[in-house]
Amino acid sequence: MAVVDIKNLEGKNVGQMDLPDAVFGVKVNPNLLHETVRWYQATQRAGTHKTKGRGEVSGAGRKLWKQKGTGRARVGSIRSSIWRKGGTVHGPVPRSYAYRLPKKMLLGALRSALSAKFADQKLTVVDAWQLDSHKTKPFRQTLTRLDGDTKTVLLVETSANRNLELASRNLEGVKLVAPHALQPYDLLRHDHLVLSKEAAVRLGTTLGPRTVTPGSEVVKIEATPPAEIQKAAKPAGKKKAASVRKKTAAKKPAAKKGKGKK
Repeated sequence: MAVVDIKNLEGKNVGQMDLPDAVFGVKVNPNLLHETVRWYQATQRAGTHKTKGRGEVSGAGRKLWKQKGTGRARVGSIRSSIWRKGGTVHGPVPRSYAYRLPKKMLLGALRSALSAKFADQKLTVVDAWQLDSHKTKPFRQTLTRLDGDTKTVLLVETSANRNLELASRNLEGVKLVAPHALQPYDLLRHDHLVLSKEAAVRLGTTLGPRTVTPGSEVVKIEATPPAEIQKAAKPAGKKKAASVRKKTAAKKPAAKKGKGKK
């Protein structure tokens, strides 16, 4: 288990915490991180690029001069792409650059990025973000006591903290995210990572291996063989057939005597 010190807002050690090796001690996969960052940047693209085609630029649609007899090149419209201020051929159109990334790749990239931060000693665990004020200046002093003069800091907090949100949003290079919204791009983009104690526990449980509890075991129910089902159904069929025969026999009228003799 990886061991990390727990600090308070004054920068003093108040304890230690064990981090799971399956999340904070795995081998870093650079290729996986590259693919994840490429996917994240593609999803952030607006894709609003647009050029006007031949049917969208201004200009009349009449033929400028007759087809033959002038000695000039034939032309059909002033909005042609070979003319100045004409339409653009095969230009960019609005589209989405997002594509699907397998969930296992994203989780593996998160483990690699967290392990890289822990290996480089750029990970700090805070006991709790109990801020007395939402002012930016005292919060900047608190970050300096925790991580020195690091320019970019990523903060991860589980519960809603209004003072923390207001104090951190006006600082350049400081970003606050929740554990479920954490991206490998954010971990690589910022130099230092500051986790709350609850956030570290949450990341360890969500990204770690799943454990099966005894209450969640599947109980198998054996099905009865089809031969026994047929045997049990046969006596009932015989009883039904006998009752039907009795009813039909009771409904038949009795034959009249003396008919047919002359």
